[in-house]
Amino acid sequence: MNKYIKNPRIRWYILIFGFCIVFLSFFQINKMISQLRREEQKKVELWAKAISRKAEIVKHTKEFYDKMTQDENVKLQQFVEAYKVIMSQPVDADLTCSKLNFYSKIIVDNKTIPVIITDEFNNIQLSQNVVIPKNQHVLVGKLYKEFSKNKPFEYSVYGMKFKLYYTESKAYSDIKNVLEDFTNSFLSEITDNTVFVPVIITDTSKTHILAYGNINKNKLTKENISSTIASMEKFNNPIRISLPNKQNGLIFFERSKMITLLQYYPILYILLFILFGYLFFQIFKAMKASEQNSVWVGMSKETAHQLGTPISSLVAWVEYLKMNPENESICKEITKDIKRLDMIAQRFSQIGSNPTLKNQDLIAVIDSAIAYLSLRTPKNVKFDIRIPQDRAIIIPLNQSLLEWTFENLSKNAIDAMEGQGKITIEMEEDEQQVYIDVTDTGKGLSKKQFKQIFQPGYTTKTRGWGLGLSLVKRIIEEYHKGKIYVKQSYLGKGTTFRIVLNKHL
Repeated sequence: MNKYIKNPRIRWYILIFGFCIVFLSFFQINKMISQLRREEQKKVELWAKAISRKAEIVKHTKEFYDKMTQDENVKLQQFVEAYKVIMSQPVDADLTCSKLNFYSKIIVDNKTIPVIITDEFNNIQLSQNVVIPKNQHVLVGKLYKEFSKNKPFEYSVYGMKFKLYYTESKAYSDIKNVLEDFTNSFLSEITDNTVFVPVIITDTSKTHILAYGNINKNKLTKENISSTIASMEKFNNPIRISLPNKQNGLIFFERSKMITLLQYYPILYILLFILFGYLFFQIFKAMKASEQNSVWVGMSKETAHQLGTPISSLVAWVEYLKMNPENESICKEITKDIKRLDMIAQRFSQIGSNPTLKNQDLIAVIDSAIAYLSLRTPKNVKFDIRIPQDRAIIIPLNQSLLEWTFENLSKNAIDAMEGQGKITIEMEEDEQQVYIDVTDTGKGLSKKQFKQIFQPGYTTKTRGWGLGLSLVKRIIEEYHKGKIYVKQSYLGKGTTFRIVLNKHL
């Protein structure tokens, strides 16, 4: 199975297959969303048409109500004029004559409009189509309150002042109540619609809100109402309706929240796909890194273990050679190399575990590493050490691993300079961190290589393993919780690596 996964062509086939599945899924989902959006749009359009037709019904009902109001007022005017004429006649006048009979008939034919005629002191003189409580001869109390809603007609007959009080006929009141109930139910049906359409009903000035529904109240504040209505008006022309009390209104509406959300769903789907793809990539990357770490740790432990046996054997041979005084100088040099091998074995063993950090002088550690390297580098390579020697910088570190770091950086610099040039080590510090720059005069790096060189297996050498700088990165960032990166590099001029170490963990 592993050989198929490692095959680049198979991996490309899997990637293309995965993209095809995602594309087909996205196509089907987008198709479904488009269909839902069209269905929702049809519902909104049907709702708008129904509202328009009901608005026409309200309008016609309102027109009928207005006509009835006008007829009612005409009847009242005729009724008052007829009373004036009749009351202005002499007591012995013949009311059956053709002229007076016309006015008498107007009064007698009034079967709907409640009327009360009083003198100037509201003493009841005559009533029609109204039930007056027994023993009540003055228009006061509840009766007066009912008949004083409309201003009475005043007239004089033979110098005497009379008032004609009237109220709406029962038929007129019933129609008025029906119209108001119908209008209120109509407005409620608009604002509390089942398709969840955001609706605002205003007067013709578009400033006074009569009703609203399915809309955020923040959009209806004085500051936002104009922009909200303008946005709705762009979506659809407002529906004009007629309301009671000679009031006209405008219905503004826009897409339902469902339609608005559906149009963004494909974008959300793409973002979620990217998110899950990113998470999958990070998990895969972490798994791969974990696998590499396991291999690295295993290799380190095995290297330390394999070095242990010959080192022990060499120590025994040195003790044997010391028996002969002539071998004393040879034994000293061999002992140095054995110690060096033992230190390398310790370093590898620490890579395979969690190394211990101790508070030590960073300057002394750097000096020790450079002192060892300067004796083992070509004569044409010079070290320029620009670190303070008049004080100590105590930080938590592992001396063996940190020396190994500077050795690896220096060896890489020597290879980059091809055995000829200068290595400069500079140091800065602040309250929290220490900054160490290692600069060479080698062939330099391209910007593309700035991060690649720290990856395991990456090397610019024909016979390199590509483990040196990845080991350095592990020592600095994982064990010392610091940072290492390429600060700057110029092709043909050289490279500067920066190490950042924390003074306190």
